[in-house]
Amino acid sequence: MAASPDSENTSDAHLLERRVSRENLFRGKFLEAWRDTVAMPDGRTATREYVIHPGAVVIVPIIDTPDGLKLVLERQYRYPIEQVMIEFPAGKLDAGERIFDCARRELLEETGYQATEWARAGTMHPVISYSTEFIDIWFARGLSLGERSLDEGEFLDVFLASPDELAQWCHDGSITDAKTMTCMLWLQNVLAGVWSLDWRSAETCDAQEVLQPRKTFGT
Repeated sequence: MAASPDSENTSDAHLLERRVSRENLFRGKFLEAWRDTVAMPDGRTATREYVIHPGAVVIVPIIDTPDGLKLVLERQYRYPIEQVMIEFPAGKLDAGERIFDCARRELLEETGYQATEWARAGTMHPVISYSTEFIDIWFARGLSLGERSLDEGEFLDVFLASPDELAQWCHDGSITDAKTMTCMLWLQNVLAGVWSLDWRSAETCDAQEVLQPRKTFGT
């Protein structure tokens, strides 16, 4: 097994920065912006501006159809970049919400699907230079379709696509969403048998999945 970058017996002290002071720049409905003064390893100081984000989940819903494996995807307008984006279902954590509960809720609310089996793949940090955001990656299968319940002011289309179609869209630039491209990496390796998933029933996840939102940076 290849060693991870942080598995060597070395110290990271020569890389670390220590907060000296902090200033709140903005507090919105779910985002906060801060400016910190930090002491760098060489003793000098610098400023760091960043956004506090509560964290989120993304789900890779898989359906076996007569035409082969299909994935549940969405098309949604994203205001900051003024584009309709192709994405996997995703959403932010509510205050105090367990990560699995968020994944199950977002899948049902946005797509109408419920899953009998779930597998947690891992965590990604989409914008490490200026945000605390993390996105937990989940796979879901054994899907049954019910009625979705979109949030007020939420508009999106749900559709099915094959893994090959998804890969092509990532390649040709039709998909540029970071979380969806990361999920494509996971999906390709899982389908190739290179990476494994620990599938569990929804009931088992509900009873045993105790992951909580991570500690807010700076608190």
